[in-house]
Amino acid sequence: MTREHGEGAVQALVLYDGRVLLVRPDDGWELPSGTPQPAESAEATAARVVYELTGYLVDGTETLGAHDNARADEAPAVVCQLLSEEPSDGARLAPERLRWAAIADTAGTPLPRSVRTYLQGHTPV
Repeated sequence: MTREHGEGAVQALVLYDGRVLLVRPDDGWELPSGTPQPAESAEATAARVVYELTGYLVDGTETLGAHDNARADEAPAVVCQLLSEEPSDGARLAPERLRWAAIADTAGTPLPRSVRTYLQGHTPV
């Protein structure tokens, strides 16, 4: 798996308690992302990438697409349901490279337009 935002990459939008899971693999906070393996759906890619990078178990439930105002050059984003409140051992990123940010605090984070649209008016549960 490689972390990419180019062609074929998938980004994972993990929401929990009104917060978004962000990772810092290099110089800035972003959504977990990676490239699908052969014959892997976007939903499965998102779940795998989140687990490999963070140790959190998630279930990719909904792919955000053109009907959500996505741009053609944006990587697809998948909304993921958190299945474990604590990450397992063996994540690629150290805990200090993970953060749960309030939706309001993601204004300066580079998020796809489809994710911004999805988050507008999102009510924490």
